Amino acid sequence: MEFTTVLFYVFSAIMVIAGLRVITAKNPVHAALFLVLAFFNAAGIWMLLKAEFLAIVLVLVYVGAVMVLFLFVVMMLDINVDRMREGFWGYLPLASGIGALVVLEMAAVLWRGFLGTSEAPAESAVGHIGGTKELGKLIYTQYIYGFEIAGLILLVAIIAAVALTLRKRKDTKAIDPALAVSVKRNDRLRIIKMQTVNQKAIDAAAVAAAEAKKEAP
Repeated sequence: MEFTTVLFYVFSAIMVIAGLRVITAKNPVHAALFLVLAFFNAAGIWMLLKAEFLAIVLVLVYVGAVMVLFLFVVMMLDINVDRMREGFWGYLPLASGIGALVVLEMAAVLWRGFLGTSEAPAESAVGHIGGTKELGKLIYTQYIYGFEIAGLILLVAIIAAVALTLRKRKDTKAIDPALAVSVKRNDRLRIIKMQTVNQKAIDAAAVAAAEAKKEAP
């Protein structure tokens, strides 16, 4: 047995155990951490399949962003764990049926591959599955318009989210960016002319006044 095969079974076993702990852990934070462990092992399997782009995206997007958001939400909310788990066993038959259906579908797809009857893919294609270089070439050449349209849609979604959540409150001080940009020099700075002051004459007059007070009876 090759070393990569051993790693595949190790990653798969840990991922299955972590997946089971996600749905059986009593603490939501522990369940989220087990899901992070499952994602890391799935990324390891993607690396064994030479799909490094999918592995990196799985770690950065799901582990680095989505799961961190889940953990923040779970920690900030006051969740009643006992009440949340009241209907767990009631949903178990339905969940078991859906899981068995998914396993059967995956087995049907991979059955020919397990038997070795399917044609082996070309070596050149196998070596570039999930490669960032090949994906970058396709995105920025053949699918450049779709990529740009997707970027514009995401930009519009971000602007809409900020606009919907923006609220003006009277108890806080906020700066209007439009007014800050449209301000002119004369609105902020005014130059005025003042008469010059002879500081030496003022000091001499003050000294003379002090002496005159001392000499006065």
